[in-house]
Amino acid sequence: MATTASCWFSGLTPTATSRCSALSSHSCLFITSHRAAAAFSPKFAPTAAWKKDPKTSRDKVRILSQKKYPGRSKDDRTYPFVDGEKNKGDARQSQSASFSTFGSQRKEKGFLYDYNEQQVEAGNLQDAAFLNAVVKVYCTHTAPDYSLPWQKQRQYTSTGSAFMIGDGKLLTNAHCVEHDTQVKVKRRGDDTKYVAKVLARGVDCDIALLSVESEEFWKGAEPLQFGRLPRLQDSVTVVGYPLGGDTISVTKGVVSRIEVTSYAHGSSDLLGIQIDAAINPGNSGGPAFNDQGECIGVAFQVYRSDDVENIGYVIPTTVVSHFLSDYERNGKYTGFPCLGVLLQKLENPALRACLKVPSNEGVLVRRVEPTSDANNVMKEGDVIVSFDDVQVGSEGTVPFRSSERIAFRYLISQKFAGDVAELGIIRAGEFRKVSVVLNPRVHLVPYHIEEGQPSYLIIAGLVFTPLSEPLIE
Repeated sequence: MATTASCWFSGLTPTATSRCSALSSHSCLFITSHRAAAAFSPKFAPTAAWKKDPKTSRDKVRILSQKKYPGRSKDDRTYPFVDGEKNKGDARQSQSASFSTFGSQRKEKGFLYDYNEQQVEAGNLQDAAFLNAVVKVYCTHTAPDYSLPWQKQRQYTSTGSAFMIGDGKLLTNAHCVEHDTQVKVKRRGDDTKYVAKVLARGVDCDIALLSVESEEFWKGAEPLQFGRLPRLQDSVTVVGYPLGGDTISVTKGVVSRIEVTSYAHGSSDLLGIQIDAAINPGNSGGPAFNDQGECIGVAFQVYRSDDVENIGYVIPTTVVSHFLSDYERNGKYTGFPCLGVLLQKLENPALRACLKVPSNEGVLVRRVEPTSDANNVMKEGDVIVSFDDVQVGSEGTVPFRSSERIAFRYLISQKFAGDVAELGIIRAGEFRKVSVVLNPRVHLVPYHIEEGQPSYLIIAGLVFTPLSEPLIE
């Protein structure tokens, strides 16, 4: 991405971040790091575990993938470390060895268990009805071979989490069912797997909608209720089926931050909730609850490097509701719209004076996407000072809730494809209002191929296929 430190794309060039996925014999996990927003696009290579380009610094997106291949025993699987560019141990450490390490801690002085008390506390937690709405997802993936588009890569399996939202539907992450050939789900306390169908897949927001036709699966099911957007320091509980066991897992923490976050799977920027509860491979697609048992989001990615700890991300209910509303309105998922302009902050007083901006507000339009509707009404050098009568600050932020501010892109993400936004702009010192139709951006070189399988044409021994990020990789 060719931008300076003070420039950023609003829907024109998506940035990258981390994602928490469940691809593996147990699961898969996307991990970002420090300078994730600077100069890279995420690559998705489902055939490598801890795949890392020698030219890639420790601060770029890395994929932790543990897959189940035929003929490989449990102790032969790779269990990579997640502490940056240095391997501080044997990356092929067996699962049994990991367990023995934890077992040795129980012999330390003062480390005692009261098993009776422990069972009573666990019983209260197990009686919670919302836990029964969380299911385990088993997916078989067959990714296309982009260099040989008439064939596919080696098949692999993964597990993740999902939860019931009513009307015979489940919600999970899009990366959990990417390139799926078969998806099955299993309820808590049941030993039967039921076939699920992918109804909609939102790549940019990393959400997928599943349906299960079996009536037996839905007997006694209670769908989850969505709650409001949480506030800082609110308690949050993450439920799912992560690495380390086959039964349901519960971790607890607090809301650390709410802001526009880079979504690694879709290379997009949407609202995200940062939490400090543990999110591990396999938690992807699992719900996060507040103290009232309401779902406040979907766990989907983590952010790790040598310099940070306990940074996990949850897709908030506002993004989930947008995805579901889009599906209901159009019968399919159409995506989040973009404005189609490259923007620059206006913190420099001299630059504001040159552009004849009277107050400390607005962002500069550096470039307009030629194929966007904004190209009809906006020009380079315009200053956007308001969006639907909401004032835009010189740092590219807008008011959010009572005393917070959030990135300008948040307002754009609240719109649907085809909606009209009214912008207040300053052009050559003159204020005016313009209307722009917002639509999802069509990438010249897409990150994902529609329908998953690239098309191709063979003429006289030459193979023609669309250019895409996976093909470049």
